[in-house]
Amino acid sequence: MENIDKKRMEKIIEIKHRLGNKLVILTHHYQRKEIVDLGDHRGDSFGLSQRAAKDENAEYIIFCGVHFMAESAAILAKDHQTVQIPDMNAGCWMADMADSYQVEKAWNEVSAIVGKQRVTPLVYMNSDAYIKAHCGKNNGAVCTSSNALKAFEWALRQREKIFFFPDEHLGRNTGNSLGIPTNQMRVWDPEKPLGGNSESDIKNTKIFLWKGYCLVHTRFTPHDMETMRKDFPDAKIVVHPECTQEVVKASDAVGSTSFIVSYVADAPPGATIIIGTEINLIKRLAMEYPNKRILPLKDSFCPNMNKINLKNLLACLENIGKTNLVTVDESIKKDALIALENMLSL
Repeated sequence: MENIDKKRMEKIIEIKHRLGNKLVILTHHYQRKEIVDLGDHRGDSFGLSQRAAKDENAEYIIFCGVHFMAESAAILAKDHQTVQIPDMNAGCWMADMADSYQVEKAWNEVSAIVGKQRVTPLVYMNSDAYIKAHCGKNNGAVCTSSNALKAFEWALRQREKIFFFPDEHLGRNTGNSLGIPTNQMRVWDPEKPLGGNSESDIKNTKIFLWKGYCLVHTRFTPHDMETMRKDFPDAKIVVHPECTQEVVKASDAVGSTSFIVSYVADAPPGATIIIGTEINLIKRLAMEYPNKRILPLKDSFCPNMNKINLKNLLACLENIGKTNLVTVDESIKKDALIALENMLSL
């Protein structure tokens, strides 16, 4: 098996050399090490998409991540650029929790009760292109885990209420940072009438939180933190804001994937850092910083990220510009760009 992988890596490197700067391979932080090592850029999803779109030489963009990330790259891509993903089935648990029909239905129900002009839709980057377009059409914005606080502040300056899709926990943690009272943040469950709320609830709600979550980040519990603090009393615990509010409140620091990477880089030699995020990143950070003790809060693994491997990356490169193309309808792209531009204006 190792010999097969070695041959695949050699073929990938050969194709990269042949295509030169016409090709750019983007690798998300949660990819397995051998994929990251073969990439041209690694990072968070939106930053990678921006970087590729600005590269005028790049004709072929291969996104090693999950589908919504490749969609974002396709939304930003220039006319001469094509976007591919090694495995079209690499989806996102959270993004799939908010489909277009459910979101439109919920938006119309809230609008009928409080009026469309009183609610700003905000959508997390981890979402389907259609949901981004919905927010663009309704004068809303996209946000990342890095700029969610700024996006919420902006949204509340526009209108008095926010409807946030699709991550309940990032939304709640951001609302907590703004000091929004608990009784003014309500979960919207699309499987229940009026999201499980009364008309009175809806009128008195400041932030509607779509009932969605990340499979990786909701695995961590306060009990996990208590156990690790007992075993490593001098350690600092840093977690992602997609974790539950109980975990976030018990942590020493909270931030996006890029924040976590910087936190580890900036820590002094000999530091013990316990991280609550995807295990592939934690293992790689432990290798990159052998003079620091980097430990997982718990072994939490993203099966969709792990669908990208040497075999399907090579197949993608051997069929460059032909297979596993990720495209976004022009009308959806146009509205999604409005939401992205609103975010960038922050």
